Amino acid sequence: MTGFPRLAALAVVLDATAARVLLVQRRNPPDAGLWGFPGGHVEPGETALAAAAHELFEETGVTGRPRAYIDNIDVIERRADGALRFHFLLAAVLCDYVSGTPIAADDARDAAWVPVADVLAARRPLSAGVSATLHKALALSARRDTGQAPG
Repeated sequence: MTGFPRLAALAVVLDATAARVLLVQRRNPPDAGLWGFPGGHVEPGETALAAAAHELFEETGVTGRPRAYIDNIDVIERRADGALRFHFLLAAVLCDYVSGTPIAADDARDAAWVPVADVLAARRPLSAGVSATLHKALALSARRDTGQAPG
């Protein structure tokens, strides 16, 4: 592990009614088996907005249009001796659904539209921070849809 955090982007995609959210089940550690937002590494020279869109398509076959940053999330894990195992800085991006049917690809085991109520009630095993990020995405989406300034 280098001394620098690795930047990654997450695509948070709500359906037209904001009743469902697109999630993937991770195939690989550290979150293997858990459900979360599609995402992956931001490549050098790429914005986090662009990375969210390309990772969304890579993992699910769904095309989305990046709309706004939701939040930044630090994921830091240490070994038993306190040494840093990894540090990711995740840029969560609200994306508008454009087209496509979710099909798991790349490092996703499964991909599906999941009822927002199921996510908020933790009816699936979720990666850390999914519910909190979803709450923020719903609030941001509602503000933007009603023309209110983000606050």
